Amino acid sequence: MLINKQSEQNSVFRPVQAGMEQIRIRRMTRADIEQVLEVERASFAQPWSADVFSATLLLPYAHYYVAELTGNGEDSRIIGECGVRDIFGEGEITNVAVLPQFRGSGVAGRMLDTLLRESLDKGMTAFTLEVRAGNLPAIALYKRFGFVTEGVREGFYEEPVEDALIMWRRSARK
Repeated sequence: MLINKQSEQNSVFRPVQAGMEQIRIRRMTRADIEQVLEVERASFAQPWSADVFSATLLLPYAHYYVAELTGNGEDSRIIGECGVRDIFGEGEITNVAVLPQFRGSGVAGRMLDTLLRESLDKGMTAFTLEVRAGNLPAIALYKRFGFVTEGVREGFYEEPVEDALIMWRRSARK
């Protein structure tokens, strides 16, 4: 995987070339919200709204990223999104989502890698998230990044009702 950092004011640049297309992981901006909502609606039974994303992006302790597909002479397209909130040095990962046609291609892993690296640089020392108990691909991804299940929230998710696993990565470095 090709990983670079480009010093842009509001961007983390981690391009990965796939054929003539490139996937770039960068900071989310308000201009991305409409496309991010498409990812949300395709991924969650209860997606976040534009207002929630707009408000969240204004929070100094919230750090959100997108996976942007560019190339082949087309306009760029947001194919994934993820975010973390810095709660007194602990990262609460709130969203990791990828459009269905790009799942299993490593996009979520690239976003999570960027999120964790940038969060560690900001001083976060541990990370937590909740995931549907039946979302085996996501659970496997989080385990690869050093997360372990430490609890269960029974009936946490709706549509359909399902338990949430509470996962933690307590060691700062993988």
